Amino acid sequence: MPPRIPIATCLRASKAPVSCLHASLPIRPFSTTPIPQIPRPKRKHQDQYTLAQARARKAANLSRRAVLSTERSAALGDPVKGLTTPFVKSFDTGSAPDPLPEYLEPDSALPKPAEKAHLNFFLTPEKVSESVLYSERISTPRPPKKAEGDVYGILNDISPQEQEQQRVAVHEKAAAAVSVITALENGSSKDRLRVNIQRCIDMFGRHNTDHILPPKPASLLTEGVVPPTPETNEEAAKWRAGPDTGSSEVQIAILTAKIRTLAEFLETRGKKDMHNKRNLRVLVHRRQKLLQYLRRRERGGPRWQHCIETLGLTEGTWKGEISL
Repeated sequence: MPPRIPIATCLRASKAPVSCLHASLPIRPFSTTPIPQIPRPKRKHQDQYTLAQARARKAANLSRRAVLSTERSAALGDPVKGLTTPFVKSFDTGSAPDPLPEYLEPDSALPKPAEKAHLNFFLTPEKVSESVLYSERISTPRPPKKAEGDVYGILNDISPQEQEQQRVAVHEKAAAAVSVITALENGSSKDRLRVNIQRCIDMFGRHNTDHILPPKPASLLTEGVVPPTPETNEEAAKWRAGPDTGSSEVQIAILTAKIRTLAEFLETRGKKDMHNKRNLRVLVHRRQKLLQYLRRRERGGPRWQHCIETLGLTEGTWKGEISL
């Protein structure tokens, strides 16, 4: 279909100015009313109703987790700290508990490994005492000789008794300073952790417990006559060279010391420390695996009882799922 060409009203040339030619063109009508905008759907993070629903779900989830955690702690115990025994409480200072707890009393039926006293800087009380006595001996002055013709009276200003009193006072002050410097209470947490690891090795290491603990009981699937269980495991102690640092009970004790230190830090100063919160979860689950292995391996024998009673570990530390 051919295009429609508008017919001019007059074929004569127009005498109007050029600007008036545009006025003769057809005028396009328009409206000042804006075109209605299509409403865009709100995003989820902008929709207040969706945000309120999400907050309600989160609050319900947190409250439910708190209820489940309380019920689990009441039924099985705290999965992180367990029960606070004297040995576990002594992790805070790094020194043996005083007075001695039940498992170290001579009349107790529980095992009695020897607890050694530890000081900071890899020192022992015996070595410090020897050093203090040696310093006192070399600091004692020789008796002065009588000088002939003491014109200025220098030797008569202080009597020998006063000199000895001053020397004793200075020595006692130095000995007190040495005891304060070498005390673990004044050391760093790294020093106390190092000493606690050594204490755990001495308390739970099989190089010590083999002499006082009987071996694990025989399996119920053993055929024939079951031999009687000996009182100690001296036979296994003969083949052991050096201290035991890798057995399950030693690793469990070391992890318990680390968990206690880390948990107390997160409760007081590290509430927003996400990195150490993850480290705490890793340590707790690692200890749970070792506890399950030790319980299965020892069949609930003396080593297992000694471990959980001394460290105050409850069923919540190895049973079920632990969520922190």
